[in-house]
Amino acid sequence: MKTINAVRLATASIILALGAASSAHAHVTLETREAVVNTTYKAVLRVPHGCSGEATLRLRVRIPDGIVGVRPMPKAGWTLETVVAPLAQPYTSHGREITEGVVEIIWTGELLDEHYDEFVFRGRLTDALPVNEIVYISVVQECANGAERWIEIPAAGQTSRDLRYPAPGLKILPAAGGHRH
Repeated sequence: MKTINAVRLATASIILALGAASSAHAHVTLETREAVVNTTYKAVLRVPHGCSGEATLRLRVRIPDGIVGVRPMPKAGWTLETVVAPLAQPYTSHGREITEGVVEIIWTGELLDEHYDEFVFRGRLTDALPVNEIVYISVVQECANGAERWIEIPAAGQTSRDLRYPAPGLKILPAAGGHRH
């Protein structure tokens, strides 16, 4: 009987440890992690929890150079702001040269720690993006007493799994029938 209770206790301890480890490593991710260059991409950022048990009060998303024409989706109960600034590389749209655009999206509201939500924007993936490489979208998740900064980018020889706070990554695929190095 003592052996069975010891096994149950050990099993319960392992399950609790695994649960704590998985929640500690749950991070902001993209629903679709690959997209074709020169297309419009719908980014769905998944936020699985708050900060150390606190509700998420603000989500700040930095738009990488090469993603243009960005339009965020409003969320019921949240306020939405965009930061517009000069673009690193102007582009042409409908015969007009576009020199500035959305470089940051800010949603402000409340997402309880025990809830999950998604934050959506769309933008055009220009040919300035590196084909067959990953582009990282930095996200800062702000809570009442701190923030989780999903901004780490893997160094050579690393993957996102090696990092504590990895930025969500989007692999840029070549256009159909074409390839670039």
